[in-house]
Amino acid sequence: MRTDYQFTAEQRQRYMGHLSLCEIDLPGQHAISCGRVLVVGAGGLGSPVALYLAAAGVGTIGVVDPDTVSLSNLQRQIMHGTADVGRPKVESAKESMRRINDNIEILTYPVRLTAENAPGLISGYDIVVDCTDSLESRLLVNDACVDVCKPYVHGSVSRFSGLVFTHIPGSACYRDIFDATPDGEETACSVNGIMNTVVGIVGCVQATEVLKYLAGTGELLTDRLLTFDALTMRFVTLSVSRDNQPIL
Repeated sequence: MRTDYQFTAEQRQRYMGHLSLCEIDLPGQHAISCGRVLVVGAGGLGSPVALYLAAAGVGTIGVVDPDTVSLSNLQRQIMHGTADVGRPKVESAKESMRRINDNIEILTYPVRLTAENAPGLISGYDIVVDCTDSLESRLLVNDACVDVCKPYVHGSVSRFSGLVFTHIPGSACYRDIFDATPDGEETACSVNGIMNTVVGIVGCVQATEVLKYLAGTGELLTDRLLTFDALTMRFVTLSVSRDNQPIL
């Protein structure tokens, strides 16, 4: 087993929390530091995902989001502050991530993910994190990742609840788990309502899945759907498969 991973004294001190875990240690942290992760969406879910991945030392993090920061975002999108209102979200995100860790590469894409640009963007990364907030976008991320054989971690929230699953090539994907037929217009979180801490919990689970994947440790949420209800504080894990009929 390789033991000559090169970390500076500053890096060893910064990542001591991971280096002290036998399940991660030097090999896992080295893999994290060499990892390339694309975060699609710099909003409520994207905020904890991007910040924790930056803190963990993921070597290259790409952030895709075409929008600007609005006042109604600030209740839950913790990468952005009052002074960022009107700024592109990817710029605010990069600044927040850089404050945490200036030893990583952060690439920003102030564009809307489309069927045309998604394969090219996604193919340059090891794993994708779906932090989008519409069915159209979720299906786009799903289909692009499946087409180019890339793993991704899905997260979504509504009011007091959320869910997470991880897809790797060959495991159940979004279309296998859900009824993917649009049923009218979706209501934005700012209108439908969302408890702000719910996006933090779900986003942290997504980031955890990414770090486990990169470090090659633990058991991923593949062919399993984790659901969370903040009102009852219940986490439930459901088994799913590619043969399942839609369960939701």
